[in-house]
Amino acid sequence: MRIGLVGYGLGGRFFHAPFIVSTPGCILVGVVTRSAERRAEVEQDHRGTPVFDSLAALVAAGVDAVVISTPPAVRTAQVREAIELGVPVLSDKPFALDEAQARDLATRAERAGVPLCVYQNRRWDSDFLTVRKLLESGALGDVHRFESRIEGWQAADQGKVAGGGALRDIGSHQLDQALLLFGPVASIYAEMSYVDESLDCDYFVSLSHRNGVRSHLWGSSIQHAPGPRLRINGSQGCYRIEHLDGQAHALFDGQTPKALGKRWGAEEHLRWGWLQRGDDRELIPSERGQWPAFYRQWIAALKGEGSMPVRMEEVLSTQRLLDAARQSAALGQVLHLA
Repeated sequence: MRIGLVGYGLGGRFFHAPFIVSTPGCILVGVVTRSAERRAEVEQDHRGTPVFDSLAALVAAGVDAVVISTPPAVRTAQVREAIELGVPVLSDKPFALDEAQARDLATRAERAGVPLCVYQNRRWDSDFLTVRKLLESGALGDVHRFESRIEGWQAADQGKVAGGGALRDIGSHQLDQALLLFGPVASIYAEMSYVDESLDCDYFVSLSHRNGVRSHLWGSSIQHAPGPRLRINGSQGCYRIEHLDGQAHALFDGQTPKALGKRWGAEEHLRWGWLQRGDDRELIPSERGQWPAFYRQWIAALKGEGSMPVRMEEVLSTQRLLDAARQSAALGQVLHLA
């Protein structure tokens, strides 16, 4: 499969290119970027890989699919262009700036018969896979509350770089995970702090799922003392883990799935979580993080050998909640969803 990559910033360089070149049967055939600095990085990381000025030029060179990892302000137009060119698309998240844009792209892709998918790679986080395993085993009993935090400290203006604001960037993952675990949402309440009128740097979102579970989600780029990554409480016990999945840090350190092989995504025991029942505590080995699984499933789906790793209906549900959260925060009210 000849894969082209549009954008070589943080997302393209660290969250896509390493998986394209590490996935069996895949080849990175070109990158679209006009930045001299980014072009030098492409040559440094993937010597001899062609660089193009435009998506159209990349497609003309011959690709089986394109991955779009550019800033949200231009991403929607590039996804639309790829659909018009008839090329299968994998889009970074946030998929669009609002639900209306997302539905327009989904409709265009469906009418054109173009496979379209969104990169929700954190479904394959170590911590999230461990939670899913505990839920499937019944170890927690009936779940009452799910808490998720992805917090850290950056300069306050870094919210401008983070995918159109912290909620769209980080919250896209957390809302997707909550929906995947506990299903549709009956009502939503949110609080947000902003870098300016449109770009948030800190948020809290409360979801009341139709099955009775409550999800509390925090995200921040201005938090000096992050809380635990996940805490999930049920009738039979509570699972708590402090640390965020380590796959991103491995990528930033120059590691790749191809180089680490079976060691990829493994968490050392000091980063494992605990299952607690009253005064009794049990250390729970973390599942291996499996971001490469997303790319393997996506490539298989393009070959007609299975389903997409993320369905468009799921993407649109998440996009709807992102819009509702922003509206709730603006009004200071709980919103009840049809």
